[in-house]
Amino acid sequence: MALAGVGLTLAVMVTAWVASLGPLPLQEARAVSTTIVDRHGKLLRAYAMADGRWRLPVNATTDVDPTYLKLLFAYEDRRFHSHAGVDPLALGRAALQLVTRGHIVSGGSTITMQLARLMEPRRQRSISAKLRQIARAIEIERQMSKGQILDLYLAMAPFGGNLEGVRAASIAYFGKEPKRLSLSEAALLVALPQSPENRRLDRYPNVARAARDRVLDRMVEDGVVSEADAASAEAIPVPRLRKPMPVLAPHSADNAMLSVKNNPIIALTLDAGLQQTLETLAHDRAATLGPNISVAILAVDNASGEVLARVGSPDYFDDRRAGQVDMTRAVRSPGSTLKPFIYGLAFEDGFVHPESLIDDRPIRFGSYAPENFDMTFQGTVPVRKALQMSLNVPAIALLDRVGASRLSSRLKQAGANLELPKDEAPGLAMGLGGVGITLQDLVQLYSGLARLGDVKPLREIQNQHAGAGEPQRLLDQVAAWQVGNVLLGTPPPENGVHNRIAFKTGTSYGYRDAWSIGFDGRITIGVWVGRPDGAPAPGIVGRTAAAPILFDAFARTGKLPAALPKPPKGTLIASNAKLPLPLRRYRPIGELVRTDGERAPHIQFPLDGSRIDASGGAGASSVAMPVKVAGGVLPITMLVNGVSVGELDNRRQRLIDSPGPGFTRLTVIDAKGAADTVVVRIQ
Repeated sequence: MALAGVGLTLAVMVTAWVASLGPLPLQEARAVSTTIVDRHGKLLRAYAMADGRWRLPVNATTDVDPTYLKLLFAYEDRRFHSHAGVDPLALGRAALQLVTRGHIVSGGSTITMQLARLMEPRRQRSISAKLRQIARAIEIERQMSKGQILDLYLAMAPFGGNLEGVRAASIAYFGKEPKRLSLSEAALLVALPQSPENRRLDRYPNVARAARDRVLDRMVEDGVVSEADAASAEAIPVPRLRKPMPVLAPHSADNAMLSVKNNPIIALTLDAGLQQTLETLAHDRAATLGPNISVAILAVDNASGEVLARVGSPDYFDDRRAGQVDMTRAVRSPGSTLKPFIYGLAFEDGFVHPESLIDDRPIRFGSYAPENFDMTFQGTVPVRKALQMSLNVPAIALLDRVGASRLSSRLKQAGANLELPKDEAPGLAMGLGGVGITLQDLVQLYSGLARLGDVKPLREIQNQHAGAGEPQRLLDQVAAWQVGNVLLGTPPPENGVHNRIAFKTGTSYGYRDAWSIGFDGRITIGVWVGRPDGAPAPGIVGRTAAAPILFDAFARTGKLPAALPKPPKGTLIASNAKLPLPLRRYRPIGELVRTDGERAPHIQFPLDGSRIDASGGAGASSVAMPVKVAGGVLPITMLVNGVSVGELDNRRQRLIDSPGPGFTRLTVIDAKGAADTVVVRIQ
């Protein structure tokens, strides 16, 4: 009876003592460094914890070499998977060693008990501390699975200095993830946590090597490792210096850290292999271009809009090149890189075709007189050649017809942010770079050409902005294909292959920015070269500075350029001689074609660029829209957005059904092939 009372009292005391320990500090123990990984889970960059420690999340099943785990269990905790947190046999062995040798030889601690000690560090080894570990170990086993316990231990185990966990140690000492370790490396990682500060490789490499060899000798004694393998492993020297943590895609990682909160692992859409390749390319090319010149590269997947690589600068830590400034997101003058979209709208409006002829000659638009880059004029050239040669006068002539405001609104509608000088409206100068835009937005627009006119918003952080990636219309399919087809024939730089990549170059005023944006059927890549501070860089032009980098970037993707889409249904593919008469030669508004003394047709109503309310008022269905034409030889055919809706009457008038809100292209063609086109906005 007395013994029962004593037992009950002891039980109550033990229960009260355990309760006094408080809850397990699991939240603090599970805190890890934020890691940024690529689309395949490969580490791009890690950020130290607030107190400077490196502790990377780890999964024993997928992140750690089985050889290391085999040595760890054999050396530290043979019965890890069977005990309940405490191994009585190991404790008995430790107690016997203490009695027979007079000092502690081994602690008898299980991995779970070691985890308990890491959660609640105690500097002194004592019986009370050991009892506390035992109690906590049992508690841990009740609350966590074996896999969770092992993962947490592998993340928290100390390896000297501010390194915690097997991943941080493997990266710092071996420069690689612990997925594939040699026997020597695995044994070293088993040995270091026993006395992490006394065995620091960067301070006491000989001590660390001796500890590693003792682990290997013990494994030979226990039959885990053969003598030959152990001897080979012991012959390998240990590292003596720490390697830096990986810093791939630093600008993307910084942006992800700002965008995603309280998430230990942030997955990006980047491909680490391509990212590393393009970072090396940017670094090497910047070194040859000059000490103050920076290079930025952005690669995106056309189908998904996912960013595959982002190089914001050639060296993140180069202050001279403002390396920490992400030049893919910097607003700069685009030079001639907006010209393809001017031509695209002209193709879409139907007043010009890639094989049409256009004049490149001195001309004035009010007080504005554009000149070509080489200060010469080519005379009459095909529109195709005008775009491929990036002639300024034809581009401005077409922009004058298309309308700068319409170009601006179309680009903004497709997701590009354009920055104009304060209090200025879009003007003809934007066709030659008189507007601000980022490399990111340019690449997004060009990827829309590869998608036949649909622009998909770029996405770089996985599982973010779900449902917000609806494509936006940039051009109709035929116009987008025609632009891509023209750019595909642009003469490449010396290191390029003809007709493989559709691309455009650009150079901003004063040699401040050199650009080259290109696409194939799979990806779009953009390159910017210049000084981050905006200072001129004489001699830095798009064709000689940026285009070679672009073609090299495509070559280094490791894949042959993919074919562009086939021409959409309804695409007019013909030589100049076989084009309809109005399309054979571009003529500015007011310069109407005359046929046999007859005046060419001219749409009097609606006016080009006008807005028309065709809703019929609140609650009413859409009403017919009148079209009135002057001149032309009957019969005159009416087309709405390229589709015939019949002929005009003898008074050269017709009522057409409203095609719905948005921009609508109205075209009339008379019996002699003369035509006129207007674009109106129906609301």
